[in-house]
Amino acid sequence: MMNLLFPYRKYNYILKALGILLIITIISHIFRSSLDIINIALIHIIPVIVVAIHGKGKATFFMTILCVVLLNFLYIPPIYSFSVHNELYIWSFLIFGIVGWIITYQAKSISNQMKQNELRESLLHIISHDLRTPLSTIHGSINLILSNNELTETNKNNLLEDINYASIRMERLITNILDSTRLSSGNINLKLQWCDFEDIVGVALDEFSQKQSDEKVIVNIEETGLFWGDNTLLTQLVVNLLDNAFKYSSTNAKIDFEVIDCNNYIKIQVFNETEFIDEEKLKNIFDKFYRVEDTNDISGSGIGLAICKSIVKLHNGEIKAISQNNGILIEINLPVLKRAKLI
Repeated sequence: MMNLLFPYRKYNYILKALGILLIITIISHIFRSSLDIINIALIHIIPVIVVAIHGKGKATFFMTILCVVLLNFLYIPPIYSFSVHNELYIWSFLIFGIVGWIITYQAKSISNQMKQNELRESLLHIISHDLRTPLSTIHGSINLILSNNELTETNKNNLLEDINYASIRMERLITNILDSTRLSSGNINLKLQWCDFEDIVGVALDEFSQKQSDEKVIVNIEETGLFWGDNTLLTQLVVNLLDNAFKYSSTNAKIDFEVIDCNNYIKIQVFNETEFIDEEKLKNIFDKFYRVEDTNDISGSGIGLAICKSIVKLHNGEIKAISQNNGILIEINLPVLKRAKLI
């Protein structure tokens, strides 16, 4: 029952306003002989304010109409009639509407300002934390190489690999920030060409350390033929999917990556074992800067999967996350818009 009601929780403020209106109406009706019509009109504006502070114009207009209609029907002569013989009805409607509009406008402005502040804080977090981590790795490894002449070639190579991987992480993070900005603004044109998913996945795996690619990822790519899409964006899609799986998979757990030909569409599936995440949180993981609770110790900007969603949408596809088998399965369906002709 709760699962059926959950999608309607976002309308709780309307139910609350209706409840307040009911209580106000009952009290006003009982004491109408003691209350002046102006006082009754003033308290009937409370439900309008309750709705207006949420910044929803249509809901505010609905509540305004409802309050004015009740006010006219129950208190403005001739009562129990919708006939209008008093200019108070017109004035009450105008005042209710103006007050509702002003509060709704201010609520929207405050909401937009809060979103901008959240965006600014998220970007500051990326710069101060997520960029600092690979920079510290690079700085520490270089200092160790320069200060220790007795390092073996193996140790030097390991440190150089750490430096290389940290620089790739920095490049990936900066690329994600730039891509997120471009995708959000809509200022991007697809460079469509014939793409080979084997090449795309191969290039994407090169973005990670050899140890990660070889030991953790199990890749299965069916013979899909060439796919008509943006090669650069599709590569970025696979990189972000793998990056997310590496970050949030359980220790020593394998990551399954599959590309399946389903005739009319290409299915991409990425599965990694992780702690249980309920369905409601999974719905939010594709939102920009959203991070699941209890993951603050894991470096990440929260924009990787949001970029994935944008890239999939640009290719007219669908993306979803499913909780199954002690892990998360991210599934993408990309429609095949045209097929390459064999010569």
